[in-house]
Amino acid sequence: MYAVIKTGGKQYRVAEGQKLKVEQIPADIGQEISLDQVLSVGEGETLKVGAPLVEGAVVKAKVLAHGRHDKVKIFKMRRRKHYQRHQGHRQNYTQIVIEAITA
Repeated sequence: MYAVIKTGGKQYRVAEGQKLKVEQIPADIGQEISLDQVLSVGEGETLKVGAPLVEGAVVKAKVLAHGRHDKVKIFKMRRRKHYQRHQGHRQNYTQIVIEAITA
């Protein structure tokens, strides 16, 4: 069984037992969270698609860790104009493991 969930402005295809890094969620390590923005649920050949969300579908997950992604380096340059611009950014994330999908 798999589901497509929406969290942090992004969509993820998840299955039970899968680990993934999502945008930071304000929860403690070891805490169980429920993701109720489920866009679709599928099992084998059957697929249930919501409009926009599937009624009563919930994905239960457990928080494993919090951290920061690698630094993204941005460099702009215009040749022969003495223009250079540097910028860096690190995004916070929460690592979760999917425990159960209920439709």
